[in-house]
Amino acid sequence: MNRLTTSWGEYDLTRFPEDPRETLRAWDAADEYLLRHLQGIDAAAPTDLSGSVVVVGDRWGALVTSIAGHHPVQITDSYLGQEATRVNLARNGVDPGAVRLLSARETPPERIDVLLIRVPKSLALLEDQLHRLAPAVHAGTVVIGTGMVTEIHTSTLKLFERILGPTRTSLAVKKARLIFCTPDSQLARVPSPWPLRYALPTDVGTLAGLTVTNHAGIFCAERLDIGTRFFLRSLPRRHGAERVVDLGCGNGVIGTAAALANPEAAVTFVDESFSAVASAEATYRENIASDAKAEFVVGDGLSYVPDEAVDLVLNNPPFHSHQATTDATARRMFGGSRRALRPGGELWVIGNRHLGYHVKLRRLFGNCEVVASDPKFVVLRAVRS
Repeated sequence: MNRLTTSWGEYDLTRFPEDPRETLRAWDAADEYLLRHLQGIDAAAPTDLSGSVVVVGDRWGALVTSIAGHHPVQITDSYLGQEATRVNLARNGVDPGAVRLLSARETPPERIDVLLIRVPKSLALLEDQLHRLAPAVHAGTVVIGTGMVTEIHTSTLKLFERILGPTRTSLAVKKARLIFCTPDSQLARVPSPWPLRYALPTDVGTLAGLTVTNHAGIFCAERLDIGTRFFLRSLPRRHGAERVVDLGCGNGVIGTAAALANPEAAVTFVDESFSAVASAEATYRENIASDAKAEFVVGDGLSYVPDEAVDLVLNNPPFHSHQATTDATARRMFGGSRRALRPGGELWVIGNRHLGYHVKLRRLFGNCEVVASDPKFVVLRAVRS
């Protein structure tokens, strides 16, 4: 937990879920730069926040917690970010009704007077967000983006220009920049090009031709990534009624492959991204009989699953949290899997060789087997005792 100081007050903020070993703050210099600008610091005058205020991509709720008195709407694709916002509002004594929380898949407000955008890592996600928000933006809308210098590129500015209107950037402060966009009502409004769909290539064997749906922001949304391709070739061949979880499901291709391989299995797709779970459901529905058993969950890993309730977990854990490289998500996924697996249940993991997941799995499970490997990736199997 850390304290953010603004002219609106001081706020104790945390990421979600809290991890005492994690040293990353719940905000960064880009958030601070935007808040200072809104307050009139580093700006000619404070920004008028009396109208409809929408905040997009607020990573841990620092922005909407700070301006909660103006009743903003937060739009995020992250379940963890949304939960962090709830926690931070409560921690700071803010009425939860002061902020309206929407997922990236929900319909945005019909009118936006102030649009604040935390630039996401994914350019595709930004493109989809701007297209979805453009109809609510009018000539008088104040549009301000923020991000670290490493997150804002020429392509970022071109997206704002193409979808909303003329765009410029600020000077860099503490390696952060602001983006200022003036909406152009004469620009033609076109629908978002997302989601994208593609068929699996021939080198995945019997899965070739399977249709994959990708909403914006999904990892490797335009093609099958090489890690998933390698994992698909190495998936376990199992039979019978069992509960399978595609943990961190992304577009759902792994869980869908497991369902095709074992039609008796009940497969659960879990991800903290609202768009990922929507992608997984679309992929599954496109390729699996309508009467098959499946569940689609936006949440914090396996935290919702009772102890010893799962037979098989398939996992391709991320090793980034926004721009930070961290194994915190993988650690939580592995720990949650051990708790949720029945005795004899298995966790199958794919990861880059250099990440050393085998060490963590042996420590947690007391065993770890290398199922397959190549110069870049390794597929690991750990069994719950």
